[in-house]
Amino acid sequence: MFVGIDVGGTNLKAGLVDGEGRLLAAARRPLHFSGAEAFAADLAELALQAVRQGGAAPEDLESVGIGLPGAVDGGEVVYTANIPLKHVPLERLFRQHLDIPVYLGNDADCAAVGEFFCGAGRGCRDFVVVTLGTGIGAGIILNGRLQGGAASSEAGHMAIMQGGELCNCGRRGCWERYASATALIAQTRAAMEAHPESGLHAAAEALGAVDGRTAFQAALAGDETALAVCRQYVEYLAGGTTSLINILRPEAVAIGGGVAAAPEQLLLEPLRRIVEQEAYARHGGRVTRVVRAELGNDAGIIGAAFLEKVL
Repeated sequence: MFVGIDVGGTNLKAGLVDGEGRLLAAARRPLHFSGAEAFAADLAELALQAVRQGGAAPEDLESVGIGLPGAVDGGEVVYTANIPLKHVPLERLFRQHLDIPVYLGNDADCAAVGEFFCGAGRGCRDFVVVTLGTGIGAGIILNGRLQGGAASSEAGHMAIMQGGELCNCGRRGCWERYASATALIAQTRAAMEAHPESGLHAAAEALGAVDGRTAFQAALAGDETALAVCRQYVEYLAGGTTSLINILRPEAVAIGGGVAAAPEQLLLEPLRRIVEQEAYARHGGRVTRVVRAELGNDAGIIGAAFLEKVL
C-alpha cells in the first residue's frame, strides 16, 4: 500500500492507495503553516490518519509520495510560491516522524502520474496533463518516465503573445495569463463590463460569483457575448496546447482542473478542431488525442502515491 499527499495552498489531503490505484481512505485538514519542521510533522500525522482510516498499519506501507505546488529536487523542496518553503529538506524532516521511503513531486506532475496509471493516460507511454487553475501546470511523461523533479515543466510560462500581458513570473505574454482559470475569470469580467446587457450577469448571479463556469453557463443559454468569450478563451488554450504537442508529440493530452468540466461542445470539441488544424501532425506522423482528465481531485493523491513507479 501507498500514501499520497496533495499539498494545496489552503488544504492538505492524504489518501491510502492500493497497488491498483484505488483510493481506500482519505484524510484532510486545513494548512496552518508555522515552519518547515511543523509542516513535515503535520504531513506525517495526516498520512498516519489516512492509514488508520483505511484499516491498515504503518508497516503495511511501501512509500509516501508528496505533491507540492512548486519545484522539487530529490528530497528537497526548492521553492513554492504560496507556502514559505525554500530549500527545505522535506524528505529528511518527514522521515523523523514516519521513517519510510518518501518521494516528492510537483502537483501537476502528480496529476499526470495519477492519470497515466489510472485515468485518461492508461495504455500510453507518452502523455501530458494540462491543469487549468490559478495558473497552468503541465505534467509530462515520456516513454513511461516522469519528466519531473528539477526537470518539471513550467509550460504555463511559455509566451503565446509576444509583448503581451505582464505575468507574475516577470515575463510578458505567458500562456497562463491567457488560458488559466484566473485569466478566464478576468476575460469574463471585462466582457460583463463592456456588455451590461449580456446574459453573463444573470449567470454570475445564479452561480453566486464570477468564476470559471460563468462564461460557459451563459454561452449554453445562447448569449453572444459569452460565446465570444468562450471562443477566444479556447483559441488561447489551443495556442499553448498545440505548441506542447508539436514539441513533445505525445499520444494524448488530458485537460484537467476546474475549467475542464465545461461542456464538451464549448471547450474540448473546438479545442480539438483547432489543434487538428494547427498541429504539425496534419502533415503526417503521430496524431495526439485531446481528452478530458478523468480523476478529478483524486488525481494528485493517486499520482503522489505512485511517484516511485515513474521516477
